[in-house]
Amino acid sequence: MAATIASAGAAIGIGNVLSSSIHSVARNPSLAKQSFGYAILGFALTEAIASFAPMMAFLISSVFRSKNQRKKVEVS
Repeated sequence: MAATIASAGAAIGIGNVLSSSIHSVARNPSLAKQSFGYAILGFALTEAIASFAPMMAFLISSVFRSKNQRKKVEVS
């Protein structure tokens, strides 16, 4: 569930980056190359967060699973 929410947030972030890039090129076409570089950087950082979130979600879920398994062993 947490990974899905993080992926939705990353999709919104990518949309914002590309939307801002289109607006900046429309306002000042002479800076299109520099703006494109910044857009790629923003896209890459947003994608890094999108790949980091599921990794952390799986890590947290595995920690909770191992704690539950220890409790079952101690009770038996």
